[in-house]
Amino acid sequence: MDPHVIVLFGATGDLARRKLLPGMAHLVLSALSPDICVVGTSLEDLDDESFRAFAKEAVKEFSTHRLSEEQWNTFAARLHYVPSSAGPDGLREAVESAEAELGGGNVRRIHYMSVPPAAAPVVIKTLRDAQLVDRSRVIMEKPFGTDLDSAIILNDQVHETFDESQIFRIDHFLGKEAAQNILAFRFANGLFEPIWKRDFIDHVQIDIPETLGLDRRAAFYEQTGAFKDMVVTHLLQVLAFVAMEPPTALEPRAISEEKNKVFRSLMPIHPNDVVRGQYSGYTQEEGVPYDSDTETFIALRCGIDNWRWAGVPFYLRTGKKMAEGQRIISIAFKEAPKSMFPSDSGVGKQGPDHLTFDLSEDSKVSLSFYGKRPGPGMKMDKLSMQFATQEGEHYGDVLEAYERLILDTMRGDHTLFTTADGIESLWERAQPLLDDPPPAKPYAPGSWGPNAVHQLIAPHAWRLPFERAWRAKK
Repeated sequence: MDPHVIVLFGATGDLARRKLLPGMAHLVLSALSPDICVVGTSLEDLDDESFRAFAKEAVKEFSTHRLSEEQWNTFAARLHYVPSSAGPDGLREAVESAEAELGGGNVRRIHYMSVPPAAAPVVIKTLRDAQLVDRSRVIMEKPFGTDLDSAIILNDQVHETFDESQIFRIDHFLGKEAAQNILAFRFANGLFEPIWKRDFIDHVQIDIPETLGLDRRAAFYEQTGAFKDMVVTHLLQVLAFVAMEPPTALEPRAISEEKNKVFRSLMPIHPNDVVRGQYSGYTQEEGVPYDSDTETFIALRCGIDNWRWAGVPFYLRTGKKMAEGQRIISIAFKEAPKSMFPSDSGVGKQGPDHLTFDLSEDSKVSLSFYGKRPGPGMKMDKLSMQFATQEGEHYGDVLEAYERLILDTMRGDHTLFTTADGIESLWERAQPLLDDPPPAKPYAPGSWGPNAVHQLIAPHAWRLPFERAWRAKK
């Protein structure tokens, strides 16, 4: 690949500190990426040395890869900074200097917009005025608008400067090893794809509770809430991986086409199928209005109106300050239509068989099923077969989600990114909920959300909390 200059807008922000700078450090030191220079830019009036000091603390605190002093010096030499007050001319000079450092010639550019959506048009104009559009790709952080109208306007504004092929709308959930393992599980195995449909699957759960609170992001969260922050940009994207038809090839355009078909088949999200919640004490958080109805929790039931999934409910749940931090997809299979076992055997007492994907960094897969308990009689227990990435011989090759997605952007690979059509389809399906949201119900921090979530999923039950723990690595 050609060398790359990464222009990092919002270079002193929380995302840059926690994920982007540590991830770029790993890429610079790895054999996976081409030569890289990073030009950070933000409102803070820093110079190269002060930005390197900021980055050093970020890498030390948040990187999963320990850097030696020599390794840090190698990365630090690739870091540069220009304040946004320098304007388009100052930015262009900094980028051209970094390109010269990389040898000039066929150096490509990635503009990473780690900024709020409202700032996106300003960043796009800056890039246009700085004449930094050629040989460029732009990574856009979520949320991509706040409703259908704003999404259309944002896409139109970006398309005035960048072609769709240059735009990479990032969803770090799809960069996780486990999310891609869904594609492998479905389409590489003759065992599962034939039963991946309404005849065998009872329902699907996508459950992503968080233990964190606002983390000083009240201004952002008040504008979005859990639905816009998590469901449209993360959970429904994961749903598309679960529900899509087999693509004609494992390549970006074919996969995007199948994902967009799922979004177009998604039935409108009705307010009666939604539970909104707000944790007790939210309105006392700094920066939150005393009368805020912003949801910090949301659970919903949705359906896909096509032949494969007609009648199969998909249950989605996410929220702040919940009992556990988990990221799971659970496929519940239909139970046997008639049991020949005695009533006291235990069959059916622990729910249906489940195929469960854990989307954590140490991704795991579990298949649960009934099996005979050793001993006399016919007593059944729920058993499980489990696999964890960390148990495989290639565990050291796992990339963190942002690292993978930045590398994919360098390659021009849109497979794990979202298209303008897909985003607009999702906002269109969400409009009934946006027009008439049910009131946010209170729930206790450290719980699993408002009690109404149990009525939402009845007669089924939420997979979390698990009835058994994941097997620990030996």
